[in-house]
Amino acid sequence: MKAIRIVRPKEPLEIQELETPKPQGSQVLVKVQSSGVCHSDIQLWDGGYRGPGGQFLKVTDRGIKYPLTPGHEVAGTIDSLGEDAKRFFIKNEKVVIYPWIGEGLCPACRGGEDNLCDKPRSLGVYRDGGYAEYVLVPNYRYIVKLDEDMDIDASATLSCSGLTAYRAIKNANLKPDDNVVIVGGTGGLGLMAIQLAKALTGAKVIAIGLHNNKLQAARKCGADAVVNSNKEDPTKAIMELTDKMGADAVIDFVNDSKTVEADMQFLRRRARLVLVGLFGGEVNLNLINIPARAYKLIGIDNGSIIDFIELISLASRRIVKPVVSNQFKLDQATEALTLLREGKIIGRSVINP
Repeated sequence: MKAIRIVRPKEPLEIQELETPKPQGSQVLVKVQSSGVCHSDIQLWDGGYRGPGGQFLKVTDRGIKYPLTPGHEVAGTIDSLGEDAKRFFIKNEKVVIYPWIGEGLCPACRGGEDNLCDKPRSLGVYRDGGYAEYVLVPNYRYIVKLDEDMDIDASATLSCSGLTAYRAIKNANLKPDDNVVIVGGTGGLGLMAIQLAKALTGAKVIAIGLHNNKLQAARKCGADAVVNSNKEDPTKAIMELTDKMGADAVIDFVNDSKTVEADMQFLRRRARLVLVGLFGGEVNLNLINIPARAYKLIGIDNGSIIDFIELISLASRRIVKPVVSNQFKLDQATEALTLLREGKIIGRSVINP
């Protein structure tokens, strides 16, 4: 089978011919039809993240090994099954993969939250993922069937973009009369979060972005107001839009030094700050304000498989519709990642092997 792989950080991805895996036991081999392109794939390509004090935090220090086939947002069809998996699935069924695989024995895994495993084994991160013609899933429990009429590209993006946004909305604990600010509200996660916030909570949604054309997409997804932080002071704009009270919740899909510093300036008392993005850096906090204003700081790392099944139900009923703007072939993966890094993608792009 063909796979596009990160052989060494910061170098163009390479197409390699690999042996097609043969599933055994509870394993499932999926023929990949669509694999979403995520910002975290860029960080794997770079070899790490920006940390405090200018540090570069290497992903290899977290146990990630190269060469690696990235791609954790994967949808396709069942190609073949191990003996134990044949009771639950049949060949050619249309499926999407839950990629946040755990080792199975830690407290998080036993509680159904493999995404928070102490020793994660996620597809496309710790083991080869979906930038390939086929992907081997270690257990059938990570496979979810799709309705035949569901779009395969949109469905693939539910595994991370959709799932992480869904978990963030849940943790923001929004009420119908709340004002929620979505920072990075024009990317794949932000556009999903806008739809989810409107559909599930009825809160007033304010999207912050950098480009007017992308903010138009946020409007189409249901944002009540948009702020172009390239052209206006976001703190002043948010305070005006919330009658000088500030935001009841902020969900930050960027999460770098600049955005979090700004977030802290327009939080209402009792507000929830949900940090999701992995752009990184550091920020100085007024620690007195955390208890005095009763802020809640919450970190989100994807969602559970139960969250995933709930989200797929919403998508199957067209309550949410992932925005997919670009499709690439396997040999265009480097181009796909480059365009994402340059901010030229609206919503999500996918690779169709």
